[in-house]
Amino acid sequence: MRLLTAFTLLVLWSGIAAAEAVDYSLPDLEGKTHELADYRGKWVVVNYWATWCPPCQEEIPDLVDFYERYKDKDVMVIGINYEDIGSEQLKAFVDSFMISYPIWRSKPLPLTPLGSIPGLPTTFIIDPQGTPVARQVGPITDKQLEDYIAQKKKANASR
Repeated sequence: MRLLTAFTLLVLWSGIAAAEAVDYSLPDLEGKTHELADYRGKWVVVNYWATWCPPCQEEIPDLVDFYERYKDKDVMVIGINYEDIGSEQLKAFVDSFMISYPIWRSKPLPLTPLGSIPGLPTTFIIDPQGTPVARQVGPITDKQLEDYIAQKKKANASR
């Protein structure tokens, strides 16, 4: 079973080639600009999503649960809305889905500072030094996030 879990994580979390810290800034729902570097020292889960995307909608409760468990510890979740949508419509969506983690906004681009977004949702994990260490294209669960970060913490601790 442990081998299957490790294999699943290898399959799910791939596509990261960056070997250095990444930083960029985006506006939130109120127009205030935030920087990824503000979260150095924490693991950061960056989730690109859109309101029209059913798999994105399905994973929101898991992301909310994960965020609520770890927001006061060493992990942060940031949702990046990746579509051209009006502010009021987006705010209404966030409220209706009870999204508690920060939402930043980005228009769809061919390439983001973290890499390509081949489909939605796409989730990146950034280590405490600001380096992208994983990318998941498609929905994720809080269990997958928890297991992956725990595995990386354990590997880092044994160095």
